Order: sequence, then structure tokens, then C-alpha cells
Amino acid sequence: MGRRSERLSRQGMLASDLAGEGDVIQVVSRAFDVLRCFEGHETRLGNLEISNRCGLPRSTVSRLTHTLTRMGQLVYLPRDQKYRIGPSAVAMSTTMMKGLQLRNLIRLRLQDIAEQLPGTVGFVIPDRFHLVYLEYARAANALGLHESTGSRIAVATTAAGHAYTAALDAEVGNALVAEMERELPEAAKLLKPRIEGNREFLRERGYVVACGLWSPHINGCAVPLWSPQYQTVVVVTIGLLSAMFDEQRLHKEVAPRMIELGLAVGGLLEGAEGELFNNRLERKSAALRTNNNNKIIKTEDANDLEARTRRPRSARSVRARDGRR
Repeated sequence: MGRRSERLSRQGMLASDLAGEGDVIQVVSRAFDVLRCFEGHETRLGNLEISNRCGLPRSTVSRLTHTLTRMGQLVYLPRDQKYRIGPSAVAMSTTMMKGLQLRNLIRLRLQDIAEQLPGTVGFVIPDRFHLVYLEYARAANALGLHESTGSRIAVATTAAGHAYTAALDAEVGNALVAEMERELPEAAKLLKPRIEGNREFLRERGYVVACGLWSPHINGCAVPLWSPQYQTVVVVTIGLLSAMFDEQRLHKEVAPRMIELGLAVGGLLEGAEGELFNNRLERKSAALRTNNNNKIIKTEDANDLEARTRRPRSARSVRARDGRR
């Protein structure tokens, strides 16, 4: 039972719901809520703006920003009476984003798809009720989508978010929806009725589509996969103009290419768990294949990989296939 609790906490990043509320130190959680308000290095926010964005009392925000400034996570700008991201936060993020060679390889795979389809292709990682683009590629003639590295998209209104929640263990996914119902009830209303259907579709087909949720003009397709580095489900996704790609065309033309992209990126991620830049990458990629029903299967090292990552059943069904909308 201990192993299961550990797995669930890691997978959904929902320790407050699954491991007991007492396990979360509120001041730490709130400090990260404050830092999340800063969407870029040049974003400047005052205490009132931060309070409005993260829903915390202004007095609490004042104490947090003072502490974060002393730690170097924020910098105070006396002339503006505002804060922006500090050098310690920048240094931390730079350290966390090491492995640029791996990211470059992933970007090349995304670009391959972007050159075939006129859309925005992304590799995203979860952050509570959002997903963040770690890498993206965009066709020259893509219209209506202007995402970039670091952009945040909502879990509830995107194909990437629906694929992510469908791939989570049911208990973790349900806990995420429950938390969303408390904090973002309107978003939860969009996601909750679709989550069971998404799970079933993902098990059968290996991908998820979402049409017109984020915008009536955008349809999307996404493939979730397990990341050994982050110990969570990540997603490759594409957003396309609905006028050009209706749902039928997503299934027929887009999904097979996204599944191939998932295979390629998944091979890179699994290879990166060991020696990234040796022949093992090619062996890993060659070991991944799909059957005629688009179900994802692994042809070697399955037991060893399972033992090392202890990934949950729903993620296991998509691990080898290794979108926004």
C-alpha cells in the first residue's frame, strides 16, 4: 500500500489530496503560487496584482514577497513599487532546464510534424491545472495559434489537458477534478463529463482529441507519455484550425502522425534515463511499435522498465507511444 501511495502522489502532484492535507506546508505552497504569477522574466507585479492573481489575502502576499525577495527569488523595484523574478529563480530554472541536447532532439521531432501539418506542435508538462510548453514547433502557414516555450495552457479546455487527465491513474485523475471543482468550478464542468470517455478512448486508440473547447476555431489531438525524468505524464500535442481539420480528419490524418511523434519522443525520454547519446536511443526507438488497433505495446525491457519507474496502469498503456488541443 505504501508503494501505491507514493506512486499516486508522484503521478498527479496532488499530495494534498492523496497523502493527507497535513503533508503540505501551506506557506511553501503559497510561495509557489506567488511565483507562478510571474509568467516571464520581465513581468512586473505589485502585491495587489499578485493577490488578485493567486487569490491570497494581500497581507499574506506582502509577507511572502518580502521573504522571497530576501531569498533572491524576487526583486523589488522601488520606482514601480512592484516585483519581478529574481536571480535565484532564474538560476534555478536554468539549472532545471539542463539537457538542452535532448530538448533539441525533441524539437526536431516536433518540427517534422509541423512541416507536415499546418498547426502548432508542442511538448508540454503539467503544472496543477495547467500545462506548460517545454518545446514547440509551428508551421510557417499555421494560423490562430501563437504559443511559445513557457506558454501555459489550461488542462480543462485543451486536447493536451484531456489526454493528460485520461492517462492518470483514475484515483489521481478524480482527485485532480475534485480539486478543480473547488478552485475552478467552470473549468471542472468542461472536463468532468468527458474524463471517462477520454480514458476509454485513450485505452482503445492511444490518443485523445478535443474540438472547439479552447476556441471554436481550434481542434486538437494529443498523445500522453510517461517521463522517467519528471516522474509524471507529459504530452505531445497539436492544435489546428477547425475549418481545415474537422474531427473526422483529426482521426484519419492527424492521429497516426501524432502517434508516431509520441513513439519518437518516448524513445528519446526513455533513452535519456540512461546514457542519452549513444546507440541505446536507436535500440529503444526500434523497440517501440503499435498493433493494428493503435494500442501501444513495448517489445522489450517492459518488466525492467516497469520495475524502475513503477508507473500506473493508465500511463502504462501509453508509455511506449511515446497535444494542446
